[in-house]
Amino acid sequence: MRRREFIAVLSGALGHSVLWPLGVRAQQQQHARTPRVGVLWHAGSAEQEGIYIAAFRQGMADHGYVEGQNVIVEHRFPAEMPERFKSMADELVALKMDVLVGAGQPPALALQRATSTIPIVFATTYDPIGVGLVDNLARPTGNITGLSLPDLIGKRLELFKQAVPGLLRVAILVNSTNPSYARRYGETVQADTTKLGLAVQVVDVNGPDDIERAFSSIEPEDNLGVAAAADVMFYNERERITKLALAQRLPSVFHNEEFVKVGGLLSYGANVPALFRRSADYVDKILKGGKPADLPVEEPTQYRMFVNLKTARMLGLTISPSFLNFADNVIE
Repeated sequence: MRRREFIAVLSGALGHSVLWPLGVRAQQQQHARTPRVGVLWHAGSAEQEGIYIAAFRQGMADHGYVEGQNVIVEHRFPAEMPERFKSMADELVALKMDVLVGAGQPPALALQRATSTIPIVFATTYDPIGVGLVDNLARPTGNITGLSLPDLIGKRLELFKQAVPGLLRVAILVNSTNPSYARRYGETVQADTTKLGLAVQVVDVNGPDDIERAFSSIEPEDNLGVAAAADVMFYNERERITKLALAQRLPSVFHNEEFVKVGGLLSYGANVPALFRRSADYVDKILKGGKPADLPVEEPTQYRMFVNLKTARMLGLTISPSFLNFADNVIE
C-alpha cells in the first residue's frame, strides 16, 4: 500500500475510533438519567407517614433503588387539606416526574386531575372504578393503575358482633369531605348492618376538626359500638378517635391495626404496609418501560385481625378464647 493511501485509511480508522465512543457515551448518559418519582401522601409530615414510607422505600430497595443515589423521590405532605392536595399534585407534575404515586384515594384523584400523561400508581385506594380512577381493573385505560383496598365493613361488623355478643347498634364515622364516596359507603353499610341484625347511625365527619362534634352527635344507648370507614383521614386521627371512644365507653372496630395499638378494641383489614411495598413493584415496571394499561389493578391477599385485651378490660368486656384464637395479634 502506498504511503499516502495508508495515511488516509489510518486517519479514517482513527476518526471512527474517536467518534464512535463519543456517540456511545452520549447514549449511555441519556439512558443513565436518574429516574424521578413523586409521591403525594395524606398526612402532614414524613414522621406521620413513617410506617408506610418505610414500606415503600423497602419495596424500592428490593429493586435496587436508593433515594438520593440512583433515584430521586419527591415526597409531598398535604396534611389532609383539599387545596394542598391540588397544589402539591400540580407541583409534582411541574417537576416532570417519571412516575407519580398517590397514597390513597384523594392523592390519586388529585394527581389524575393534574396530568393525563405521566404514569400514576395509586396505593390503598378504595373503589377505584366507582370514583373514576380506572374503568377496568384487569386492563386499566389511560395513565393510571395500582393497588385497591376493599373496605370490608361487612366482615368487620360481623367480627365485631362476635367479639361483643350484646352489640345491637353501631355508629359509623364517614368522611363527608368526599360526598360521592360517603354516599355509596352509607348505602353499603345499611345493607350490611341489616343482614347482621344491627341498627346503624351513619355519622358524617367534615374533616379532622369535626371529630369531637361528630362523637357528641352519637346517640347514647346500651349495647352500642363505634366504627369508622376505612379512610386515611381517620387513620391520621386514630389516637383522638380511640380516646374519644374510650371516654364514652364505646367498644370500637377499625380497618387498621394501628388503631388497636393506640386503644381501639378490634381491627380487621389488609396488611397496608405490604401494599405500599408492593406499589414499588409497579413503579419499577413503569420505570423500565411498562405501561399502566398493561398492569392490572391488584387487590390485597393478606388480611389480619388484632384485638386489644387491655381495652376490653377497661370496657368491662370478656372476649371469648375461641374468638381470640383467630386473632393474628392480641395486645395485652
